[in-house]
Amino acid sequence: MTIKSQAELDKYKKATQISTQILEQLRDAIKPGVYPIELDRLAGDLCKKHNVRPSFKGVANGNLTYNFNSCISINDEILHGIPNDKRKIQEGDLVKIDFGIIYQGFFTDHCFTVGVGKILNEDQKLLKVSRQAVLNAVKLAKPGNMTGDLGHVMHSTAFNAGFDTLKQYVGHGIGHSLHESPEIPAFGQPKTGNKLEKNMIVCVECQVVAGNDQVYIEDNGWTVKTTDGSKGVMFEYIVRVDKKPEILTQTQDWPLII
Repeated sequence: MTIKSQAELDKYKKATQISTQILEQLRDAIKPGVYPIELDRLAGDLCKKHNVRPSFKGVANGNLTYNFNSCISINDEILHGIPNDKRKIQEGDLVKIDFGIIYQGFFTDHCFTVGVGKILNEDQKLLKVSRQAVLNAVKLAKPGNMTGDLGHVMHSTAFNAGFDTLKQYVGHGIGHSLHESPEIPAFGQPKTGNKLEKNMIVCVECQVVAGNDQVYIEDNGWTVKTTDGSKGVMFEYIVRVDKKPEILTQTQDWPLII
C-alpha cells in the first residue's frame, strides 16, 4: 500500500498503535509456566476489547486454514508456530510472537522476540544481532532504494556475526491486505530488486538462525523449524518509506529479555 493522504496515514497509524498495544500486553504475559495457547486466547480477548479482528485468523494455505489469533514460535520453531497447550514456556526459551489486526479495512503484521529469564550468552547475541539486522534495513527504507539494499544489509549483519537468515520467507508490503508487493527478502545484492517509493507501507523482517538456514514444515502444515535444531529469532516492523523512514510499530526499544 502507498499512503495517498494524511487522513489515510492517520487511520493506518491508529491501526498500528492498537496492534502494538496488544502485542505489548502479550509480551508482558510471557513467563515460565504459561502455555502458548493462553497467550493466544489473550490476543483474542484484546482484539475484542479494541473492536478489531486478528489478521492471521482465517488465512488459507492450500487446503489449510489458520484458526488462531497469533503465531507463537519457540526456540527452533522459527515462524508460524501454532499456539498449543502441550508445552509450557520455560526459562531460557526464545519466544517469538507474530501478530496483526484488521482495523477499518487496514491490516497490520509485526513480530517481536524475547528471551525468558536467564538465557545463554549465545542467545543474547542472537537476539541483539537479529534486531540490529532489521533496524539496519529499516534505515534504508527510503524512496529510490531497492529491496536488495535492505536484504543485503540484513544478511550481512547476521552473517558477519556468525549467523544466517532464512531465504524462504520475506518481508512485504501491507495495508489493504496482509501481504502486498513488494517482497523484501532477507538477502540479496545492493541495487537489485524492486524500487521503494515514498509513503509505501512495508513490513521489514528477517528470521535469523544460529545454525544453517535449512528448515522444514511440521506435519501441522504451518510451523517452520530448523533442520539442525538450532534456535532462531524474528523481528518485524511496519515501516513507512520516506527520507527518514518511520517505524509505525514502535517495539524497537523493548527489552530483549523478560
